Amino acid sequence: MLNWTRKLTEHLPQVIWPSRTTARNVFIGILLGFSLSASLTTIGLYARRRKEKRELEQFTPRPIELRSDEIVSGVTGLIGNTPLVRINSLSNALGVEILGKAEFLNPGGSVKDRVALRMIDDAERFGYLKPYTGSRIFEGTVGSTGISIATIARARGYDTTIIMPDDVAEEKVKALKALGADVERVRPASIVDKKQYVNLARQRALKFGEEDAIEASEHAAQPELYELKTQSESILVSAHPDHNNRSEEPTLAMDRRGYFADQFENKSNFDAHFNGTGPEIWRQTSGRLDAFVAGAGTGGTVAGVGRYLKSLNEDVCVAIADPDGSGLFNKVKHGVMYDRKESEGTKRRHQVDTVVEGIGINRLTRNIEMALPILDDAFRITDAEAVAMSRYLVKNDGLFLGSSSACNLMACVKLIKQKGWNEGKTVVTILCDSGTRHYSKFWNDEYLRHANIPIDLSLVEDLLQRDLHPDI
Repeated sequence: MLNWTRKLTEHLPQVIWPSRTTARNVFIGILLGFSLSASLTTIGLYARRRKEKRELEQFTPRPIELRSDEIVSGVTGLIGNTPLVRINSLSNALGVEILGKAEFLNPGGSVKDRVALRMIDDAERFGYLKPYTGSRIFEGTVGSTGISIATIARARGYDTTIIMPDDVAEEKVKALKALGADVERVRPASIVDKKQYVNLARQRALKFGEEDAIEASEHAAQPELYELKTQSESILVSAHPDHNNRSEEPTLAMDRRGYFADQFENKSNFDAHFNGTGPEIWRQTSGRLDAFVAGAGTGGTVAGVGRYLKSLNEDVCVAIADPDGSGLFNKVKHGVMYDRKESEGTKRRHQVDTVVEGIGINRLTRNIEMALPILDDAFRITDAEAVAMSRYLVKNDGLFLGSSSACNLMACVKLIKQKGWNEGKTVVTILCDSGTRHYSKFWNDEYLRHANIPIDLSLVEDLLQRDLHPDI
């Protein structure tokens, strides 16, 4: 047995233990490796912080930080450079920074001040309009753009004619008249109807200066039309006829003109946000935002801001908030423009049946078409949800906001819950206008009762607690 064991051990490998010197060298090597790794990590973190510091230093100084001795030029100097406000109640509940661009602080009271100023500035730059010449600006609007146009027009010496549906909040009509605008209220109708408010605004501009041209009998002789060539098919400029010399061809040299701004198709709408609102948001967040949410009426805001943000960071999620009756939710989610009640353009009536004003549409405008390629998601917001959010914000934040702002914030919450975000994320939206423009409808409890729209804050409170289905 002993001999067999001896023979077996002879064939086993010999275990050679390292010397003390070798062991010490191995230990020192491991220690140096860990030290080097820790040093490189520290250096890497330091380098990243230095890079972030340099990037911050390269940002243009935030325009909202005005010097105490700075003086702006007139009412137009007050437009833009609005602050981002943290929505404390929602941000604290969700652990995500929800920031609202306080556009209700513009002098005309809404985000549309930017659009109106850009459209009028561009018209003057291209020679379509000249201040203090008796020219008149025509626009079809549900109110806010009209108020913004009337504000700037008054400062530039233009007259304004605003055509609007007769079911908009009365506060908007009063504001327009106080600004000296001629207001014409018409029956709500689909865009295929010649008497739809946008179509009528175009007609009024085309026949500018012809007394009673629109009301003329079908059998009466039609007056000559003086439409001038412009750089965009969506913009219409008409010259006031010289009754003493009708044979003279109208040109842009003629001073008195009618101008149809057409916010729905005018690219100046997009440009106002691509060159203004978008850069402001990027600077104010130092480029650290994960999503941008906005409702779409003309589509200019979400298209302009969304495209600008995507140009700097393609990972920014861009989503729309869409009210009842609008077709944009289905266009984004399913590729077809329709609402739950009817397909686009099949009935000659007002299709967006909602208490929310300013957003929602059932046709593709030029500005919306520019937004579609960069839209990542859409959220349907009911009237009850918008009302609940508006009351929740007053109760918890002291923010008195309009219907479209409430829709936007409701969509922010839905987006955050859907994605499962809970910390380290930032979502920005637009606070379009304040509640002062909505006393007679959206902020009128009696009106809401007659419309069978509940006022139920639990719609927001419950949403803050539960998870969402991905397709909500």
